Amino acid sequence: MAKFYLNIVHRPEMVPEYIQKEAEHGKKEDLTRRSVLQESLDIFRTQQQIAHDNGLRTTIQMTYASLFNEEAIAIAKEHHQRYGDEIGLTFLGLQCKEFREKFHSKELAIWLFSMEDKRRIVDELFSKFYEVFGFFPTSTGSYYMDAELVNYIKEKYPMIKVAVATCWEEGPKAYRNANNSWYTLLDGGPWNPWIPSKRNIHCIASDAEDDIGIVAIPHLSRDLMAVFDGPGSYYGTHPQNILRGMVYENGEIPYFKNLVDQYRALHKYNHGYAYNMMFVGPGWMSKSGRWESDYNLLLKSYKDAMAYYGELKRKGELQDLTMSEFADIYRQEHTYTQPECALWKDILYGSRRQMFWYADPWMRFCLDMNQGGAMVDLRPYAAKLVRPCGVGTKANQDASYPYLVQSLYRAGYFTHYAGEGAVKSCKISHGSEQIDLCTCRTLARFSEEGQTRILTLDPVTIEFEDVVIKVQSIFRLTEGSGEIEIIRRIIESSDPQAEFTVDEYLTGCYGTTEYPEDLSGVRLRLVSSAGVDAIEYAYKCREAELEDIQRVEALIPQVDTLLTMRADGLASGYYREGFSFSPMYTIGIKKSVKSNGELRTWLKVAKAS
Repeated sequence: MAKFYLNIVHRPEMVPEYIQKEAEHGKKEDLTRRSVLQESLDIFRTQQQIAHDNGLRTTIQMTYASLFNEEAIAIAKEHHQRYGDEIGLTFLGLQCKEFREKFHSKELAIWLFSMEDKRRIVDELFSKFYEVFGFFPTSTGSYYMDAELVNYIKEKYPMIKVAVATCWEEGPKAYRNANNSWYTLLDGGPWNPWIPSKRNIHCIASDAEDDIGIVAIPHLSRDLMAVFDGPGSYYGTHPQNILRGMVYENGEIPYFKNLVDQYRALHKYNHGYAYNMMFVGPGWMSKSGRWESDYNLLLKSYKDAMAYYGELKRKGELQDLTMSEFADIYRQEHTYTQPECALWKDILYGSRRQMFWYADPWMRFCLDMNQGGAMVDLRPYAAKLVRPCGVGTKANQDASYPYLVQSLYRAGYFTHYAGEGAVKSCKISHGSEQIDLCTCRTLARFSEEGQTRILTLDPVTIEFEDVVIKVQSIFRLTEGSGEIEIIRRIIESSDPQAEFTVDEYLTGCYGTTEYPEDLSGVRLRLVSSAGVDAIEYAYKCREAELEDIQRVEALIPQVDTLLTMRADGLASGYYREGFSFSPMYTIGIKKSVKSNGELRTWLKVAKAS
C-alpha cells in the first residue's frame, strides 16, 4: 500500500524580513517595532488555524526572537497540548534585539557564521529553548545546515533526530533571480529526505559509521523539472512561492495540486513511499500583500493548499506527521543503500517531457528524456567531500556540492560556438554521418528486478542517408554497486548488414557555478590489453584511443573523484583533452555493431583517495 507522509512546518518569525523591510521603508531600523511583531504573530496564528481546521498537525519551529515573546510561547504550548503539534527550534529568524546585543552581528544565516560563532549561537538557542519549555527540542533546521554545524549539535544535544537541512537546487539560479543578493548557494543535495554523511550534509550516508545521526529533510518539495531549469523559489509546495512565480489564474493555483500529486506518484519508484513538505513563515502573508497579490489572495492560496492536504487525509491517502515522528518512521523503513528515484513529468508547461532523478550514497544524477536520456547532472557523493562553509573557510558562501556534469551551467550538448559542453550521452555513426542521441526526444518507463532499478527508454528512429535504424537505451542501477549500467541497442535496421559505431561518452568538468575551474592535474587514462596511455590535463587538445579496452578513467583530484568506464566485450576506449575556450575532458568507449547488436558499458563513481 502506498504511503504518503506530510510535514507541515510553521515558524513564529517575529521580525520577518519582508514585513520588516516594508515597515522600515523611509524609516530607521527598529527590530522591536510593535506593528511588525503583532502582525507576524497574527499571521502565525492564522496559519496554524488553517492547518488545524483541515485536521492537520504541524511542527512549530520556534525562532530565537519568539523565545522572548510570551504570546508566541503560549500559542506553541497550547497547540502542542491541544493538537499534538511538535515544538522544535529553528535557526531562521535569528535577528532581533536580543541577538544583536549578544552577538553584535547582522548575519542572518547560521551556516555563514564562523565555526566558533556557530557553537556559541547553538548553545544560546538550545539553552534558551530549555529555559522556556523545560525540555530540549528533537527537531531543528534552517535553509541550510552544514555538516560541521550538525555534527556539533548532535554531539552536544544528542536528542536531535531531524533537521530541515537544505533548499533543493537553490544555488546560482536563485541567486541571479533575487537580483544577485540572495546568498543561498546550496545546489547538489537530495530532493527528498535522506540520512546525511558526517562529512558533507548533501551526501547520503553510506553506512552507520558515516551516519551523521539525524534525518535531513529539504526546505519544501520542489518541482524537479522547473527548478532544475529555473529558480527554486517559484516552483514548490509553498503557495506564496507559486504566486510569486505567477503560476496561477483567476485566483486559483491548480499547479499546487499537480505538484502534490506528482510527489504522491513517486511511491511507484520508491517501494510505496512518498513524501511532501511545506514550510512557511509569516512574512509571506503580509497584510499589505506581496508582489502583485493582495492579502486576500495570499490567504486564499494558503487555505486552498491546506484544504487539499486535508482532503487527502480524510480519504486516507495522506498521513500528517510531526518532523520527529517522520524521522522515526524514515529510519524504520529505509536502508542506507536504498536509492531515491523519481521519474518526473512536466506539470508546469504540460509537455510530454520527462526527467529521471536518482540519488544514493555514491552519486546523484539526472537524465533528460528530451535529450534522448542524456545525463545532464552528476554529483559525486562517493567522494564525501569535506567542504566547510561560513566565515573563515575557503568556500564561505558557496555551500553547493560540486558537479561533474551540469548541462545548464556548462553548456551540455548545445554549445554556442566551439568545443563541447558537460553531458553524458551516446553518438551513433554510419559512414560520414553522426547523430548524438541528445537530439532525439523519447519517453521512459521504470521497472525493478530484485535489487536493480531499470529505466527503459522508448526506441528512437535515426535516419541516415542510406539506412534507417531504431535505437533503444536502457539504464540499470543495481543497489549498492555505485555503478550505472547503460545499454545502447540497435533493435531494427532497414539494412541488416549495415555497420554502425556506437560511441558512449562523458564530457565533464567540475564546479559549483557557471564559471570554469582549473582542470590542471586532472588525469585521463586508458587501460587495455596492449598497455596504458595516460596524460595530465594541460589544455593541449591531446587525444588517444586504444583497442581491446579494459577501462577508461578520469581522475579529478580537485573533487577527490575517480570516474571509470568499462565495457563487456571487445571495444575501443579513448580520451580527449580540451582547451581553454572549451575547458572539458571527454572519456568514451565505442564499438562497431550491426542490427540487433549492442554496446553495454558501466560508469562507476568512486572516491579517489
